[in-house]
Amino acid sequence: MRAILMTEAGAPDVLTVAEVDKPVCGDNEVLVHLMAAGVNPIDTKLRGNGLYFADGLPAILGCDGAGIVEAVGSEISRFEPGDAVYYCYGGLGQQAGSYAEYIAVPEPFVAQKPDCLDFIDAAAAPLVLITAWEALFDRARIQGGQKVFIHAGAGGVGHVAIQLAKLAGCEVATSVSSEGKADLVATLGADLVINYHQQDVTQALLEWTLDEGVDVAFDTVGGEAFNQLVAATKVYGDIVTILQVPGNADWKNIRLRNIRVSQELMLTPMVMGLTEAAEHHGDILEQCAQFFDQQKLSIFVSETFPLQQAAEAHRRIEAGGTCGKLALEVTSFEDVGDE
Repeated sequence: MRAILMTEAGAPDVLTVAEVDKPVCGDNEVLVHLMAAGVNPIDTKLRGNGLYFADGLPAILGCDGAGIVEAVGSEISRFEPGDAVYYCYGGLGQQAGSYAEYIAVPEPFVAQKPDCLDFIDAAAAPLVLITAWEALFDRARIQGGQKVFIHAGAGGVGHVAIQLAKLAGCEVATSVSSEGKADLVATLGADLVINYHQQDVTQALLEWTLDEGVDVAFDTVGGEAFNQLVAATKVYGDIVTILQVPGNADWKNIRLRNIRVSQELMLTPMVMGLTEAAEHHGDILEQCAQFFDQQKLSIFVSETFPLQQAAEAHRRIEAGGTCGKLALEVTSFEDVGDE
């Protein structure tokens, strides 16, 4: 099968097109013929800095994707050949990822694709959906009526986090860097949009909350962006970050304000082999599929690249400023029909 191989860490050019063996479906696995694969910042970091697993090279990157089930293992009960599915699994160096024509995925990670989404949009959704869901519902335990701030609301995680928080009945503030991004987040339901080039984020949030601070702050940027949130978060509030807490974090004021700080890494079940957590990921995707089909949730894919241009997709992410998600088209419907 055709795949994009990473043979060493380095610049995007280390990603090359290759022919590799088609995976064999295990007893508890679903063999998916991939239509599309999501491209995420974690892919670029693994490519540039090295894999989670030292012995993982050569590797096929790509944590999420969507396609058609070709075969199922002997223990599979929820899926059958011909099903359209999406998932988040692999791509860290231990298991092959989604930059390929086929992938074998353990059943707990897989969910039926939302009917209303094409394969490109479905492939781009899983990692950001699970990240936003776990950060908001599992870490911060958001509740209706709360005021929630989401950094970088036009980004991959941010744009679905806005929608999930609105679905929970929260008021949502978010930050953006341009008027175009401001228009996007407004269509997603953001109640307050802060252009961080023109406004001070902390001050804007304090004005919005009458100096109380937000109930929940979701940091998708890290560094000083995290530090801005300490004074802007309510006493006994929550800060959740998907980045490393900065070394100069103001722990004195965090403690004084009794702010709960949580970290979110949706890759943990894959890295640590946690079956129960994997099942939770599958449940999240099933629930979000219902939201998509009920027109309560959407995914924004700003650019799509053919599989062989994976390196260009990585360059685009590393250049910064992208809106929503990027995706790779792996196999077209016409190709499937000809088989």
